[in-house]
Amino acid sequence: MKYTLITLALLLTPLALLHAADAPAATPQAFVAIDTDAPSVVYSRMIFGGFLEHFDRQIYGGVFEPGSPLSDKNGFRQDVIAALKELKTPIVRWPGGCFVSGYHWEAGVGKNRRPTDDMAWGVLEKNTFGTDEFVEFCRLIGSQPYICNNAGNGTVEEMKNWVEYCNGSTGKFSQLRKDNGFTEPRNVSIWSIGNENWGRHEIGYKPIAQWAPLVLEAAKAMKAADPNIQLSAAALPSREWTLPLLKMAGQYLDYISIHSYWLPLWQKNDMPDYLTCIMQSEAPEKTIASFIGVLEESGYRGRIKIAYDEWNLRSWHHPGFPRKTVQNYADPEVAKLVEARAKSDLAQQYTMADALFSASFFNACLRHAEDVGMANIAPIVNTRGPLYVYPQGIVKRTHFHAMAMYANELEKRVGKLDIKADKLTHGTKSVPVADAIATVDDSGKNWAVALVNRHPDKDVAFTVKMKDRLLDGQYAATTLAGDSPDSFNDIEHPNRVTPQKTTLTFAKGLVNLPPHSLTIVKVPLK
Repeated sequence: MKYTLITLALLLTPLALLHAADAPAATPQAFVAIDTDAPSVVYSRMIFGGFLEHFDRQIYGGVFEPGSPLSDKNGFRQDVIAALKELKTPIVRWPGGCFVSGYHWEAGVGKNRRPTDDMAWGVLEKNTFGTDEFVEFCRLIGSQPYICNNAGNGTVEEMKNWVEYCNGSTGKFSQLRKDNGFTEPRNVSIWSIGNENWGRHEIGYKPIAQWAPLVLEAAKAMKAADPNIQLSAAALPSREWTLPLLKMAGQYLDYISIHSYWLPLWQKNDMPDYLTCIMQSEAPEKTIASFIGVLEESGYRGRIKIAYDEWNLRSWHHPGFPRKTVQNYADPEVAKLVEARAKSDLAQQYTMADALFSASFFNACLRHAEDVGMANIAPIVNTRGPLYVYPQGIVKRTHFHAMAMYANELEKRVGKLDIKADKLTHGTKSVPVADAIATVDDSGKNWAVALVNRHPDKDVAFTVKMKDRLLDGQYAATTLAGDSPDSFNDIEHPNRVTPQKTTLTFAKGLVNLPPHSLTIVKVPLK
């Protein structure tokens, strides 16, 4: 027997069916059932993490701009610091990215620093922002530093020495840190072995037969420098790559690192329309669920967590790059390609699609809270990031506000929620028109429910039931929506899209939520 959505509503409650029947037929429907008695799961706040790479203006002219009237005495942009505090960014991954596979950390510490070649991105690296500046930046925003090391043209010895520099109390590199003015250890507790060394685009590409032994050797050496650190290693989200890696080195790992960008805009900076973007909303969960199966097969599920430590709807725009050799910086072709990266900062790209995709990504991580331990939007500043930084100020893009709502409005545990929704179709693709997640505090009494309406121009009629009762009455809420699905914030109009505090009125479970919107509603149970 085929069940219609109205029939599915009957499975929730006859009252939900009765009220749903009152809604206009053209109004898309979503039915949300929350089991308030089911066990809830504490999720890792590190899923709200960020990423910074020495690419374009993420570092220089982004978080770090000595001499700017907006910077502190050490060169850190104070407006950026304040904004990232609003996001409560719990962890930041650095320094790459493809950059790190050609980066030698000793060039970025101490007083006598010189520019070095950034082979990956075809520019000179100033090295005025290095390890100690990164750690200081993280301290300023209340974040945990997460260092990704050079498994490209670097050495295992270099990796070990970097751990000693950051965390050691004795030894040559610990003394180097002290000589640089940092007597106490930097206490960098989470490290990644390599970036995307599984890819031929990367400096130091290594097939799995070479990668697994290197990870094992590096893990042993780094743990010898500090046995208390946690380690991740770069992987493809596939059986063929991950199973051999975990078989050889899994006993030393705490995380396994995967990356995804769902719109491939590396070479051509297309600007897909809202529906093309929103059709990608379910893709992150498919990848996560599939990779959990790989962890299960490896025998490490529950012991090793997923670190989705690069993710974004849109890939970065970098035509002609990355590369693996030193470039002629005066070559007009190179200069033109480097300049083209600025297209990633065009404000009109970052619409409600970016906000709602980000919400869907977080929902996927939260639904799999037992397995996803970290996620890092790539990047957090400029390029495709939620925060745009320019010489005179900042702009909070639509996905900044979505991230801020999740970081500030949700409770600390994920509850059990089932959702049934009509389909939203675009061409040959379709996704549910709605998404939802329910969170609860330790008492089990205070709930925060995130409701996403993906439809570009129609309200969605949400029917929400909490165990055996339909929501009825007024509840405090925060809603993010634009005057169109293509709304965006820019320098001239920085507040075109901002969250609004409101009160939602539920009648026999039913509430209509506006098109292309994210709403988080607070529900206290008596």
